[in-house]
Amino acid sequence: MTDPHLPAPERQPLLDQAVIALRAPTQTWSRRSGDMGEAPIDGVYHGDIRHIRGLELTCDGSAIEWISLDDADASRVVFGGLLRGLDSPLPDPRVRLVRERVVADGSLTETVRIVSAVDAAVETTLRLAVTPEFAALHDVKAGLAAGASVTADVVGDTAAVSDGERSFDLRAPGAVLSWRDGIVQVEWDVRVPAGGTGEHTVSIEMTDPGLVVTGARSSAPWDRADVARRGTAIEPRLGHWLSRALDDLDALRLALPEHADDEFYAAGAPWFFTLFGRDSLWAARLSLPLDVRIAASTLRVLARLQGDATDPDTAQQPGKILHELRAAALEIPSEGVVLPPVYYGSVDATALWVCLLVDAWRAGMPEPEVRDLLPALDGALTWLREDGDADGDGFLDYIDETGRGLANQGWKDSGDSIQWRDGTLASGPIALCEVQAYAYEAARGAAELLEALGAEDAHTASDLRAWAADLRTRFAEAYWVETPEGRYPAIALDRDKRPVDTLTSNIGHLIGTGILDPLDEARIASLLLAPSMSSGYGIRTMSTDAGGYWPLAYHGGSVWLHDTAIAAHGLARAGLREEATEVVAGMLSAADGFGFRVPELHAGDPASQTRVPVPYPAACRPQAWSAAAAIVALQVLES
Repeated sequence: MTDPHLPAPERQPLLDQAVIALRAPTQTWSRRSGDMGEAPIDGVYHGDIRHIRGLELTCDGSAIEWISLDDADASRVVFGGLLRGLDSPLPDPRVRLVRERVVADGSLTETVRIVSAVDAAVETTLRLAVTPEFAALHDVKAGLAAGASVTADVVGDTAAVSDGERSFDLRAPGAVLSWRDGIVQVEWDVRVPAGGTGEHTVSIEMTDPGLVVTGARSSAPWDRADVARRGTAIEPRLGHWLSRALDDLDALRLALPEHADDEFYAAGAPWFFTLFGRDSLWAARLSLPLDVRIAASTLRVLARLQGDATDPDTAQQPGKILHELRAAALEIPSEGVVLPPVYYGSVDATALWVCLLVDAWRAGMPEPEVRDLLPALDGALTWLREDGDADGDGFLDYIDETGRGLANQGWKDSGDSIQWRDGTLASGPIALCEVQAYAYEAARGAAELLEALGAEDAHTASDLRAWAADLRTRFAEAYWVETPEGRYPAIALDRDKRPVDTLTSNIGHLIGTGILDPLDEARIASLLLAPSMSSGYGIRTMSTDAGGYWPLAYHGGSVWLHDTAIAAHGLARAGLREEATEVVAGMLSAADGFGFRVPELHAGDPASQTRVPVPYPAACRPQAWSAAAAIVALQVLES
């Protein structure tokens, strides 16, 4: 029993009740009033730093009674309130306050309007208290955030605030500014004429010389309204979801400063506002029907960072594709994890890079751009056939060699994600089932590409096809298990080459890759759509019959809609149209339940027990591959 006199353990902030506005790499998190500071996640972030912890608006002579919230735009939120303390005695409220927030790359603008319908002038003072912090994002996530030593220089209506390295400039025309007790106080004396409006603005420009990413400079390559109309013509909910998802994908676009024209999707807000190999590749791949350009640029960005040496500390190997890029080391104290700023601990990103290159080539990526990436393709294929198999058993596997890296290096990268049916953890090296499928698809696709371009050199089409065929045969011999739930591929092989027998969503990633026979694909589809795996709001990550199942387990029973979308994508490619359509129906129900901004994951509770999907309260949102799932839904339902 917990001692009530001891301090509460530090926890990861909950996100599901927060209001977000974003334009990568900048984001704001607040309450439904627009104020910040009450909840651990609140603040104004730029890159991996929370520049501002608190933002509180008050009005002399009246409480602000908040009654409305419009957050339909990813980068703009409008909060509406009443100022009844300044109102006339009439029963209908006639003095309103409107707070509009707009986020851009490196900036925040807040506009406050008092709109009056009373027949006399309204006079008051508006105050905005701004609390700087400059805390590291990973400290916020760990519940350990502590502000730096902040200084401020106030001159007129401008304040320059810094911690030495990072800074922001606050400008509030017409206001009186002061710096007291670590807070920038902004005060406006307001006089609103009878039946008139008074408007005041504060703008904040942030600077961080250590930032390793920059916002996208181009406009989104799709016509959002047109795509939404296509969805609405099929199913109104799909139109709403597409509109929201494309807006979020637009706001999640990033680039690296040295190649600002090559954009990619940040993985998600708030913790993953950077380049993630796996996430950025899957988001680009799922959105490929609408955008070949960002697929091509994502490939180029990752090719420039492709491994060229062997370094256990960073998990780098020649030809290997990056896992994540940050400005500083990422520390997760509760798990004993310390990841270097440039980290390669991903077993699947390299095969997924090859798969995306092949798919983009088939979708019309210009041939010269494809040819420019052939050296990177050669390196990736070499890694798949050599270093990707650490123990020489013929399967791609992983194990953290440092004790400080990620224990699991597939998409289910939490420490307890690879379990036996009784709930015990599997021991590594781990060879995930879906990674073998990605590698099979990559080798066969690369063979087709190299043959078509006449570019066979270090890797010939016949050698790649022979390697893939051998992998397919060995997979069929090693991975299949039979349990009371049926016959299906194991989630992985453990260090003793035993198939880990839990029924999981990983098998959905096998469908459509070619590593399975069509009859086996149909059998797996029926398992994924059975009650133990299908929640009605998407496919669970783990079967309800597994010993480790829990609907709020991060990878052990929750639903990730991108994971479900990958299964739908594969079902469609395998010609299992009815099954793909059924999966998409669950995706639409989930999207509707979350107001069409689908979070990173949600609980695995069944639709038969809950009218709307249950949030996983610490889930990121928006998440790029969750947003891209809407495009898969369109693709399936239009086919």
